Amino acid sequence: MTEELDLTGQDSDVGSEEVVLTPAELIERLEQAWMNEKFAPELLESKSEIVECVMEQLDHMEENLRRAKKGDLKVSIHRMEMERIRYVLSSYLRCRLMKIEKFFPHILEKEKTLHEGELSSLSPEELVFAKQYMANTETYLKNVALKHMPPNLQTVDLLRSVPKPDLDSYVFLRVKERQENILVEPETDEQRDYVIDLEEGSQHLIRYKTIAPLVASGAVQLI
Repeated sequence: MTEELDLTGQDSDVGSEEVVLTPAELIERLEQAWMNEKFAPELLESKSEIVECVMEQLDHMEENLRRAKKGDLKVSIHRMEMERIRYVLSSYLRCRLMKIEKFFPHILEKEKTLHEGELSSLSPEELVFAKQYMANTETYLKNVALKHMPPNLQTVDLLRSVPKPDLDSYVFLRVKERQENILVEPETDEQRDYVIDLEEGSQHLIRYKTIAPLVASGAVQLI
């Protein structure tokens, strides 16, 4: 189970960029995406290619285990590793679904305002889920409450009613690539903006919106 896997870049408008990963590197990418999604206050870019490759790899590992000798200790070890990978994968997908359910009006509004060439935060399946969830929520509110209200109160603005992701919340991170001149906004009116450098390998507690672009680029890892 050491064969290399092709991971095709998501932006097909710029041309497909193939990255060759070993299974170990693929699982590392999944774990990084999982940790970032788990600790980021907003929905991050979908890593659907990684998810698909991991599922294919799990099928391949399962097929190899069927051909292995019964009673072989390696079978038990590999099966434990498969269960660990499945847990990480399902936890990653559950985390994304929970954010979609929590912030669906804002996520869908962001999708409407995407410019050409910008990457979507949602996979095609997640986009369908988000639209259905919004439609079901509107139908439920109308049938249970709104139709019993006075005519002037029978509409609800979900964008105003549903809280936005708190981008001012603080997150822990580990720096993977040295970054210079990171602008940090003040917490109060009495303070001034200031600039910091992030050294490779260092760990920080910092406001999320300050380093959100670095999370997207992979320069930092949320922990």
